Amino acid sequence: MGTVNRIWLYDTTLRDGAQREGISLSLEDKLKIARQLDKMGVPFIEGGWPGANPKDVQFFWKLQEEPLTQAEVVAFCSTRRPHKLAAEDQLLKAILAAGTRWVTIFGKSWDLHVTEGLKTTLEENLKMIADTIEYLRSQGRRVIYDAEHWFDGYVNNPDYALETLKAAKAAGAEWLVLCDTNGGTLPHDVSRIVQDVVVALEIEPDTDGPQLGIHTHNDSGTAVANGLAGVVEGVRMVQGTINGYGERCGNANLCTLIPNLQLKMGYECLSENQLTQLTKTSRLISEMVNLAPDDHGPFVGRSAFAHKGGIHVSAVQKNPLTYEHIKPEQIGNERRIVISEQSGLSNVLSKAKSFGIELTKDDVACRHILEKLKELEHEGYQFEAAEASFELLMRQALGQRETLFQLKGFQVHCDMLYGEGMPYSNALATIKLTVNGEDRLEVAEGNGPVSALDSALRKALVNFYPEIAQFHLTDYKVRILDGGSGTSANTRVLIESSNGQERWTTVGVSPNILEASYQAVVEGIEYGLLLKSSLKKSVITTI
Repeated sequence: MGTVNRIWLYDTTLRDGAQREGISLSLEDKLKIARQLDKMGVPFIEGGWPGANPKDVQFFWKLQEEPLTQAEVVAFCSTRRPHKLAAEDQLLKAILAAGTRWVTIFGKSWDLHVTEGLKTTLEENLKMIADTIEYLRSQGRRVIYDAEHWFDGYVNNPDYALETLKAAKAAGAEWLVLCDTNGGTLPHDVSRIVQDVVVALEIEPDTDGPQLGIHTHNDSGTAVANGLAGVVEGVRMVQGTINGYGERCGNANLCTLIPNLQLKMGYECLSENQLTQLTKTSRLISEMVNLAPDDHGPFVGRSAFAHKGGIHVSAVQKNPLTYEHIKPEQIGNERRIVISEQSGLSNVLSKAKSFGIELTKDDVACRHILEKLKELEHEGYQFEAAEASFELLMRQALGQRETLFQLKGFQVHCDMLYGEGMPYSNALATIKLTVNGEDRLEVAEGNGPVSALDSALRKALVNFYPEIAQFHLTDYKVRILDGGSGTSANTRVLIESSNGQERWTTVGVSPNILEASYQAVVEGIEYGLLLKSSLKKSVITTI
């Protein structure tokens, strides 16, 4: 612990993060997340509360069989029960069985919780803290003590709150973690209170003696700021979760804390190579917990380094520092030039370059693309959210799109069926097209008109383009563009497709929702084929 300017990261995604409403992690999910965090270089990974549920018990068993490469996996538990011996507490026996070198024990700092929650005396709570830590130390464990509700407890009874920390320190805890459990403390109060603790407990940061940590929640929207404030005053361990997942409003977001600490404040958290995995880790874990990534999240969001205005784009191309506070590559993100009606030639040229297309401002096609872009966006198309469609538009202007098939027509028939339960819909789509001079007529069912149409189209094409079997729709969004027109309103459809490895979004616009959906579905198939190396130079399209 004696490294100067080192901040020790403690990830609690697998325990505190998993308490977020809507998140449910399987054993395999937990193991995969732990291994990714280990790969990224996080030194402490809290795995859960062994004994509280069978899944967490199995998690620790699995990691005993196949240990992490560098991280310390940490078991989590409360102090012993009132008026019991720690050596006889079954919860602590389960902690020891987990086989971890480090254990995090949380105890009560707020006298209100002691008397109202535990229904015991303030003196007994101090004994619970000391006895638990001393017992674990006698069994060869190293202890992190989480002082639950620390800041609220300090505000209400500072003398007693400090006594709980002193009890943990005297018993042998190596880390004393100040928890803002309710998430209601503000940064200036964090600074003041941490200063008080440093003085009262004679903490010497960056030495081999007991050190301070901080664990903040985001109920006031200040979890990250509170963590940074604590570090400035001498805290050397920061606890948080990937993407800020957690109960209620979440925990301190490590994806924001880490780059701020390392790139802005000069602390060592990860190696430079490990830091470049931050964006990948954020997005990987968001997929595993089945929550959409926050595109506008600081540092790791897809839009964190996106530039839309023509003046901005022109300036960034000359010197990225004009509109970027760090280099996106440092945290594994990338600069994106967004295409929209606000775009200038700089946007088009930059986007072309990202597609592997060389253009100059003098090219006639460049201005044609820009004019077409603004014309289509005026009609309701949105290319900043559908870059796959924009690449196809660009290649069409350059004469790089070929015909995939010719549509002769399609019909979709929907029925509302009633059984013993709730009514449900069934759709039947018929599509006729010509592929390589051969007429095809296919029929397919779906649970809705778009699903049926998509299935019929794929069925007609898959024998000619087998790669289509790997494609599937992952998202479908509909937006009414001019609500005052009622059912005659223009409709914009955005469809996200995937081949299992990459994702791309296409757009369609029409007063007819099926026509708009058809446009987006077809371009999604086309772009998926474009991603295949054999088709990169010669892209296919529809008529």
